[in-house]
Amino acid sequence: MKKTIFTLFTIVLLVNYTVAQEKYPQDYFRNPLGIPMILSGTFGELRTSHFHSGIDLKTQQKEGLKVYTAAEGYVSRIKISNWGYGKALYITHPNGYTTVYAHLKNFNKTIEKYIHSYQYKKEKEEIQLFPEKSELLIEKDEIIAYSGSTGGFIAPHLHFEIRNTKTAKIINPMHFGFIPPDSKAPVINHVRAYMFNDSSHVNSSNIEIPINFKQDRTGVYQTDRINAYGKIGFAINTFDRLDGALNKNGIYKLEMFVNGKKTFEHKVETFSFDESKYINLHIDYSFYAEHKRKYQKTYIHPENKLSTYLRTKEKGYLQIEDKLNYQVVIKVTDFVGNLSELTIPIIGKKMIPKIKKEKSKTAFYIDKEQSKEITIETVKIYFPKNSFYDSSYLDISLKDNLLKVHTPNIPLNKSYRISFNVKNLSKEQRDKMYIARVVNNKYYNYCNTVKTDSTFMTTTKKLGNYKLHSDMEPPVISHCSFYKNQNLSNNRFFNIRVIDKTSGLKEYRGEIDGKWVRMELNVKTNTLTFDFNDLELKKGKHTFTLVAMDNVGNTSSFTSLFLLK
Repeated sequence: MKKTIFTLFTIVLLVNYTVAQEKYPQDYFRNPLGIPMILSGTFGELRTSHFHSGIDLKTQQKEGLKVYTAAEGYVSRIKISNWGYGKALYITHPNGYTTVYAHLKNFNKTIEKYIHSYQYKKEKEEIQLFPEKSELLIEKDEIIAYSGSTGGFIAPHLHFEIRNTKTAKIINPMHFGFIPPDSKAPVINHVRAYMFNDSSHVNSSNIEIPINFKQDRTGVYQTDRINAYGKIGFAINTFDRLDGALNKNGIYKLEMFVNGKKTFEHKVETFSFDESKYINLHIDYSFYAEHKRKYQKTYIHPENKLSTYLRTKEKGYLQIEDKLNYQVVIKVTDFVGNLSELTIPIIGKKMIPKIKKEKSKTAFYIDKEQSKEITIETVKIYFPKNSFYDSSYLDISLKDNLLKVHTPNIPLNKSYRISFNVKNLSKEQRDKMYIARVVNNKYYNYCNTVKTDSTFMTTTKKLGNYKLHSDMEPPVISHCSFYKNQNLSNNRFFNIRVIDKTSGLKEYRGEIDGKWVRMELNVKTNTLTFDFNDLELKKGKHTFTLVAMDNVGNTSSFTSLFLLK
């Protein structure tokens, strides 16, 4: 058995490398870090609402490592954001590809100067720039930036992507030779079975059920023989590990064979950003919403447009006939060919299921092919056509001013609209109110609220609880790092804390002597930082002012003096 696995490993590895060599240059791009490559994240991994679009390179749990360009080119895009990619740099190369470097701490001096000039011109910290080809030329092996952890609540690492410049499709960097040591086969944790009509069953159950399995000494996984009938499917919970790291990474390829015939394949070689939303159809979304465990389906939902699938005739669904035997093999492979197999022996047995699905009907049926407007007292909900992937009954109610729009266990294809009638509220009340998504009955997360004198409206792709919520408290400004009239001549930075716990911080403005200054926000610590290298300030007394505003317009201000001698 071990010899067979090794032979298969060699063949798959050869195929992967052959495909890569045929399509993608192998020696063109270099490792953007000057240290051995260890990954904490792989291409196509399952994230909360998308597939991971690159690889995450470990930076020894620290910030400030040198980041080199993967090849010569020019800076084609720069984006500075408090969330998402944080500080990100895009370099376009003459071979038709663009590389992306994200979550950076800062850039080299030339790029920093370029960014700061536009930030001060526009008086804006978060900014997106598209330099001309000749403005920021990058030479081979040039240091372009330093690694960081900008863009949210993330640990230090470098996110790296390779995109097709013309199509903007993202490509697995491993196809370009970014392959870390990997001698470990993927791990299969759990398996579930699904039934798709009233007469279908697995082990007499018409509702989805877990399937128990064991792993033998050779590493092969196998379930006990199951009885089944009708249209069924499977999904697995799986991950891969690389050498030198404990991170649970994504897999490269998922396949299913029925009696030796391939009926399903999902392979993360390349995809577009527009496709990433279909992760909610690729996984068992309902189970994930409730249990926070992702199962990858080995069948394709009719509305799933992912290009990562091999479109077989069966699309991964099994039609089990009475008294026939079936051998189902699910194969999970990483990029270098390490393989794990799960065998599911099935015997067709027609019978009336003992455990049946409960069909829940409500007053609110949503036909996915039609738009739908629902009015409940002072609230209107509007679902555009094709908001949902499947037609569904929704549980919608309004009680004690809390709007329930079903349980958030159904994925949406499009945003829908919620409108609250606020005619009976005073202007003072309206001014301090917003539409909140209520989470765990205690968090009132701000939803972008469009206000008129009579209506508050928001759009969202999330089901769940919503209500009008008031924010009467302004942002809190505190912990200024200098005291009044302190001499800061030997300081490179000063910082100050600002936080709004209700509707959230919308904007802030820092000034020195009445002129805007760049204040960089660290969202993990709610700290704003000023860099004295930004400006040439004269010796003497200077006035620092900070004004902060939350999402309903409450404002706070802070003023203090410092000296430069």
